[in-house]
Amino acid sequence: MLHTRMLTPADDARIAAIIRANLKAHGLDVPGTVYFDPELDHLSAFYAQNPGKRAYFVALDDAGQAAGGVGFAEFPGFADCAELQKLYLDDSVKGRGLGTALIRLVQEQAAAAGYRQLYLETHTALHTAMHAYERAGFLPIEKPPFVQHATMNRFYLKAL
Repeated sequence: MLHTRMLTPADDARIAAIIRANLKAHGLDVPGTVYFDPELDHLSAFYAQNPGKRAYFVALDDAGQAAGGVGFAEFPGFADCAELQKLYLDDSVKGRGLGTALIRLVQEQAAAAGYRQLYLETHTALHTAMHAYERAGFLPIEKPPFVQHATMNRFYLKAL
């Protein structure tokens, strides 16, 4: 079962560490990925901006500790669109369906916030993530001209 709560400043270091560990494990600890984003170490400040249009949900492990998460924020590249952002899990909780549940949560919350589409960008090295997004109904699209992370090479869009 998925247990989540909203991201707080106390979670920033743990979530940044989980994201960086996942990227490094897949050889994506390179410029052009979120690994080097300056706001990664202060995600709570980013998601606190524009209340109601941004959110980040922390997934909790069986002991109630932060074990990953996912967020969404406005995405100006498409009309009425949010971007599904930073879906990463600690290795200790992978394989339990949490990623799928987090995708579903973001879809519901983004729709409730008034968005009609969800965009995301990922990389072919993240095979499991790509499979989860496609299973959730995200459709591959051509690389948009406004890609935020230049190293990413797979792009998806889903109507909500």
